[in-house]
Amino acid sequence: MTPDQNQQDSSVAPKQVMHMNPRIDQDRQLIIDAKKKGPGATFKVFLKLSGPGWLQSGITLGGGSLSSSLYLGVLVGFSFMWLQPLAMILGIIMLSAIAYVTLSTGDRPLRGINEHVSPVLGWGWLLASMMANLVWPLPQFALGTAASRQNLLPGLLGPSAMGEIPGKMIAGAIFLAICLTGSLTYGAGGRGVKAFEILIKTIVSIIVLCFIGVVLKLSIEGKIIWGEILSGLIPDLSLFTKPTDKIMPHIQKVADQFKPFWTNMIVGQQRDVMISAAATAVGINMTFLLPYSMLRKGWDKYFRGLAIFDLSTGLFIPFIIATGCVVIASSSQFHAVPAAGLVAEEPGGQVAVKPAGNLVGPYKGLLAERLEFEIGKEQFSKLSPEEIQRKSELLPWADKRMAAMLVKRDAFNLAETLTPLTGPIIAQYLFGLGVIGMAMSAATMLMAINGLCFCELLNRPPRGWTQRIGAMMVSVGALGPFFWKDAAPYLAVPTSVFGMVLLPIAYFAFFLLMNQKTFLGNNMPTGGKRVLWNVLMA
Repeated sequence: MTPDQNQQDSSVAPKQVMHMNPRIDQDRQLIIDAKKKGPGATFKVFLKLSGPGWLQSGITLGGGSLSSSLYLGVLVGFSFMWLQPLAMILGIIMLSAIAYVTLSTGDRPLRGINEHVSPVLGWGWLLASMMANLVWPLPQFALGTAASRQNLLPGLLGPSAMGEIPGKMIAGAIFLAICLTGSLTYGAGGRGVKAFEILIKTIVSIIVLCFIGVVLKLSIEGKIIWGEILSGLIPDLSLFTKPTDKIMPHIQKVADQFKPFWTNMIVGQQRDVMISAAATAVGINMTFLLPYSMLRKGWDKYFRGLAIFDLSTGLFIPFIIATGCVVIASSSQFHAVPAAGLVAEEPGGQVAVKPAGNLVGPYKGLLAERLEFEIGKEQFSKLSPEEIQRKSELLPWADKRMAAMLVKRDAFNLAETLTPLTGPIIAQYLFGLGVIGMAMSAATMLMAINGLCFCELLNRPPRGWTQRIGAMMVSVGALGPFFWKDAAPYLAVPTSVFGMVLLPIAYFAFFLLMNQKTFLGNNMPTGGKRVLWNVLMA
């Protein structure tokens, strides 16, 4: 055997061991036969064979989507109902391009980027994905543990039943065991992959159904105005420069010299929400998961149509329904409504209820910012914490009311608010099940992705102990319930910045690959199709 043959064999070997799907030939033939029969038969086969798109849904429907959807409702109400669908459409276009490139060549994307674009970009893409996989489980575990203790099993694991540390340890151990079992099933290959996909589909379906149930109950109670929701599907670009119509009357009650403070804060946050939603609809680790999950199933160029269908049904539809329902529920309860217990209903009145403990600190922080705006940074820096507290309490009622409206509320605040309207079963158990489902699907998917990343880092086939070790590395997330609040600024910020900087570069890499004849060969789009792909990706 010649050296050239040896080199060729070594380059082909990784392709031969990428998947463990014993049914790949039957699946391919199903698609070929279905396309001959027409759209109806093709739709049925695509529905049967879908999978990787649902895995994408499992990772994106996590704690980040939940918190951003909640604050979207607090900040702008129903006005941005158009934002998340548009952001996800843009993300799916790029994922479809990644799918096309991967399935047309059958090559592992990391090797393709390293050889045809830049090794720095390729390895940076991999390492950024692994960083995200190791940091973002922390909030997922924190959210899942809190949901089980506060919503689902408060009498068994909650603060009233046992101490804080034992409760978190037991709830976290159960959560970790379920997630590890699921992710290790994926590592088994073959039927394990199918079982894992069914598990994720089930969890995602439960998430969607739970949030639909909450919105339906609110609608029956007359707390939702569907006309406003439908109008929110039409983009209102004026919100780049002004707050919503429901917030403006409250700003008008503030003294003239302080109206710019609240207006600029709200407008700035609205812009941030719009930009970040467009930038983070698809995380960098999702761009890694998609091609490798398809290669793991043995998909090739005959599955390109299925890949786009899978992303449209398995990712777009569940994401839009789940996040849309959270925005609707949050808007109906929180938009232009001060958080209970922080400020009196009328000037000079008394606060009648106790505020939620997690809102007091952020509320005081907003008042401190307002105080700093009034007296200037230099004077503010000279104040002690006690003086800041005292002067903040002396601020006008209208400013306190604005701060109470804008304070960020979480899923548990929403559950508490929903209880009098929907009853404890829907507010605590149904909503809590949706929350824990989001955390569990995201944590499980992060384990699965890191297993694939670790195998690619070591240039090993995506199976066996290499993949298991990669998946178990994500178990560091079990520390989330204990350390996430303290560690978040130090871990989340650099990871987010690194990931967001590399995400457009990763997109650009696949944009270049889509236009490289040396990489795609005869599979490179030509003519009108090439123009369409380039316009959509741009």
